[in-house]
Amino acid sequence: MITLLLSSHAQRIWGERIAVAVPPGTLSFLTAEEALAAEGPSAADIAFMTREVTGKSSPSHPTPELRGFDAVVEKSPNLKWLQIHPAGAERPIYRQLRARGVKVTTASGATAVTVAHSTLGAVIAINRRFPLLADAQRRHAWEPRLAERSPRDLAGQCAVIVGMGPIGRNIASLLGMLGMRTIGVRRTAEPVEPCERVVAYEQLHEVLPQADWLILCCPASPVTRGIANAAAFAAMPEGAHLINVARGEIAVEQDVIAVLQSGKLAGAYLDVFEREPLDAASPLWDLPNVLVSPHTASHSLGQNEAIFGIFLDNLARFRAGQALRNDVDNLG
Repeated sequence: MITLLLSSHAQRIWGERIAVAVPPGTLSFLTAEEALAAEGPSAADIAFMTREVTGKSSPSHPTPELRGFDAVVEKSPNLKWLQIHPAGAERPIYRQLRARGVKVTTASGATAVTVAHSTLGAVIAINRRFPLLADAQRRHAWEPRLAERSPRDLAGQCAVIVGMGPIGRNIASLLGMLGMRTIGVRRTAEPVEPCERVVAYEQLHEVLPQADWLILCCPASPVTRGIANAAAFAAMPEGAHLINVARGEIAVEQDVIAVLQSGKLAGAYLDVFEREPLDAASPLWDLPNVLVSPHTASHSLGQNEAIFGIFLDNLARFRAGQALRNDVDNLG
């Protein structure tokens, strides 16, 4: 008998479908709420951490639900596998679990399409100056984008995409449909379709002079944290743009503010920040041609179902003793 740890909400939503996916009598449910209230170790063998557990948590503001789930996981000595809903596994607890021999699997790929769509929408909106037009509309001002104020054509512009996982590859494909050039940046310079060129992280500054758009969609790691900084922005063309749908710590926020205020960067779409929620006093809220979104680039009504599909696939693999999909130990 395998004991599955999950939230009471997840059991209500998916419990019946999980039960019919395994032979009768081979799996039991344990809710995080029950396990947290009980004394002593948890009996969980596997765990499924769904979105409502993390809810509105951020690295600096974990919610009670997340703290509670973490506490149960930590007191589960027989835990062998944890499925999480994000595409990245940067939180310290995941490293601690892996050090114990627990397999941690992500939902990489489940949000690739929605994040790519958000990025595509942002590229078009910022390039076509929609934030400035919306501001003019609020002021009831008729301000045509004519002559030197006209937007550049996107066709022929170059996007340097940092991160070549499912999200980065989807972004590259969509931008290619607009006639844009794409250069990928990843751990190695191994070619990745559909990018015309791929370089390793340490070669980023070699391609930044071509970057009309710097798009961040990579995991947070010692290599990528702070990779978008003042030196990187200085290497980019005047009037370039920044998009961050990765993690807040990938970009140095004060450097981002400085280059947007100076006009070195002409616009940005920022979905993630060093500290979340973004401070109400941050200048980013009021900068022209900047789109701020509250870490929602991946959200859609179908997202949870896609994540659940990955969990069911991994549950079948776990029971069969097969390699798990999106095993963090194998993602590099």
